Amino acid sequence: MISKSDFSRGWFDVTGAEGVPRLRQVVLDCTDTRAVAEFYRQLLGLVYRPGDEPGGGADDWLVLRTAEGVPQLAFQQVAELPAATWPEGPVPQQSHLDLTVASVEELEVQHRRVLELGGRLLRDRSDDPEEPLYVYADPAGHPFCVFVA
Repeated sequence: MISKSDFSRGWFDVTGAEGVPRLRQVVLDCTDTRAVAEFYRQLLGLVYRPGDEPGGGADDWLVLRTAEGVPQLAFQQVAELPAATWPEGPVPQQSHLDLTVASVEELEVQHRRVLELGGRLLRDRSDDPEEPLYVYADPAGHPFCVFVA
């Protein structure tokens, strides 16, 4: 029998689709996995997988989970990583994370948090009446958005 806790741990595809892979987590390449993992841990309120806490072992592969243990993001050490130059320049963003908030007021609160945590503002569309948003780069240069949904 499948329990509610099995779903919350991410062990089953809640859409009911059988015979297809299920997305486990998004992995970001980083030259400093600890710095980028800490940025997202604080920004998203996630926790380290047991053993991945600071001082817990090697930093070449770190995983962040929800408090319930569902994997969300992983960070893989690489020797070099050209920072995305998006929206212009030779290095595209290749992928990005979309983060949402419920209101313009919350968007402004999170905007200040992102900057305090070390994010860098790439684009300000906070005055867009349809979809207010900010685009940032994390400490490794990965672009991500925070917008009102």
